Amino acid sequence: MADPRIEITFCTQCKWQLRAQWYAGELLQSFPEEIGEVALVPATGGVFRVDIGEARVWNRKRDGGFPEITELKRRVRDIIAPEKSLGHADRSA
Repeated sequence: MADPRIEITFCTQCKWQLRAQWYAGELLQSFPEEIGEVALVPATGGVFRVDIGEARVWNRKRDGGFPEITELKRRVRDIIAPEKSLGHADRSA
């Protein structure tokens, strides 16, 4: 997947912006050469989603809360760079 765009959609009413920013920073740190862009998308209604194109990586309502960062990184890696090792995050699976 060439230069994928990751969208993190978060509820502004729930004050989840800092959480979204933290996830974005972690993903950019782990995939500096694989990610083309991380977009923070404000929304309302308790939404918190992570999408890569048409692929829904995480949905707070579907998946039950917020992801552990290692789980989110594994899911993102499996879509954008399946051959990439995540080091200790792979070992904790």
